[in-house]
Formats: sequence, structure tokens, C-alpha cells
Amino acid sequence: MVRIVLIDDDPISTFVTEKLISKNIKVPFQIYKYNNAINALKEIPEIEPNYLFLDLNMPEMTGWDFLEEFHPTNNSPEVYILSSSVDERDIDKASNYALVKKYLSKPLVKKYIKTIFH
Repeated sequence: MVRIVLIDDDPISTFVTEKLISKNIKVPFQIYKYNNAINALKEIPEIEPNYLFLDLNMPEMTGWDFLEEFHPTNNSPEVYILSSSVDERDIDKASNYALVKKYLSKPLVKKYIKTIFH
């Protein structure tokens, strides 16, 4: 079973991402949704996700803060930043994190899903 974590404070973005993944993934999967990074950080070790989609601009704990605090002990998930920011500085900063596989701009589109979940 593929385990996918979505961390985004925008319920519409989360809904769209979940629906797009659901319609285009060909293997059994479970999606775990979090509207804040603090709760996600606490529960992710138990979930051991294969994939993690992370928004950057969230209250309380930003996506950047999450990346600083997130230290998976077992299998590291593929982390995809999914953000409305198209600022080159954000894209460059994301490349400094070994866990981040790719920086994607919102909304997530079908071609990315097919690439991510081959």
C-alpha cells in the first residue's frame, strides 16, 4: 500500500490534489491529510509515508520550518513541495534540501502525477 501525506492549510488545494492523485494512481494507496505541519510532524513517523506533498506558506509552522524539523529515521519519503509561490529564491532554497525531490507549482497537474507515481 502506497502511503501519501498532504500538508496544506488550503482545503481547496488539498481537495484538488487528493482528487487528482485518486484518479491517476494505479496502485492501492492511502492519503493522510493535514492542515498544519505541526500535527503532521508528530504523526508522520507512525505513517512512514512513501510520498509527501508540502505547502510552504502555512501559519504556525511553514513548509520550510517543517523541512528543518523533519528527520525520518527509517525510509525517507519522496518530498514534493507544492506551492503557489513561483519565486526563484524559493525554488533555489528547495534544492538545498536533500529530501526534496521536486518543487511543483499549484495546482498539481496530471502530467506530474504520472511522473511521480510512474
